[in-house]
Amino acid sequence: MSAIAETPAISIVEVGPRDGLQILKSILPTAHKKRWIAAAASAGVREIEVCSFVPAAVVPGMADADEIVRYARTIAGLQVIALAPNVKGAAAAFAAGAHKVTMPISVSVQHNLANIRKTHAQSIDELRRVIDLRDQQPKASRPAVEIGLSTSFGCSIAGAVPLEDVLRLAEKCLATGADHVTPADTIGIANPAQVKRVYAALYGAFGKAKIGGSHFHDTRGQGMANALAALEAGVTSFDASLAGLGGCPFAPGASGNICTEDLAWMLEEMGLSTGIDLAKLLACRDILKDGMPNEKLSGHLAEVGLARTQSGGRVAAAR
Repeated sequence: MSAIAETPAISIVEVGPRDGLQILKSILPTAHKKRWIAAAASAGVREIEVCSFVPAAVVPGMADADEIVRYARTIAGLQVIALAPNVKGAAAAFAAGAHKVTMPISVSVQHNLANIRKTHAQSIDELRRVIDLRDQQPKASRPAVEIGLSTSFGCSIAGAVPLEDVLRLAEKCLATGADHVTPADTIGIANPAQVKRVYAALYGAFGKAKIGGSHFHDTRGQGMANALAALEAGVTSFDASLAGLGGCPFAPGASGNICTEDLAWMLEEMGLSTGIDLAKLLACRDILKDGMPNEKLSGHLAEVGLARTQSGGRVAAAR
């Protein structure tokens, strides 16, 4: 039996409010961010990475991070995720009430220096401080700490990234106390065969419980193929961004994430449950159009609309 056949449900993590917005010239107003997060949750998205706790001088669009997390926490049933590159950001995310904090550490040393200005040793020291701070939080509400292993599949600065380097950094992060690690295709250079190799190695070394999910960009048009390969490898959690927004400001050539709407449609058509109402999800795009009228939105499903075999955004019984 295939991994797909054994998968009862899939989690799509909407990362648009953080990864989708961080690279844009436009700044989505705070009120529009709140509308987007609420609308996505209403559409059935259960996990949203709502912001990053970084200096506003570096990423002006994240200046409202604290307000956004506190608002998102008021939405029942929503898992609120925030990115924090250091202990200062993690402390702010913990104080605001994030359920999970994602800390990026690049497998490529060159990208790690460009992105967060740290060597691997410095990043592990910073992670240790974040873990110490996490462990000081009340046990009943203690947030999870996940490491996004950026450039796990290749780097636009360093070039090829050996799988051994991915495993070595993952081991250090987990040994330091991270709850999970997630390999990220930061520059959209992965291919499906590579995706299967990376997940097979990570699962074999650390077990599925320690591998958080997946994060693919669509720079070379391989994002959906890579998501399918990850699904076949046993992955059940997928980062995606509404309208395909996103990219890393410190990775030359990186572009948008895989499109949330297109991914949800593909998975539902395959007979898998995402819990997402596609019609409501597509309607979220209107919030972006209203708040950022000059930004280009991507997505195939938005171009063609829901097929007649769809019913209320979910696949009809007459599949």
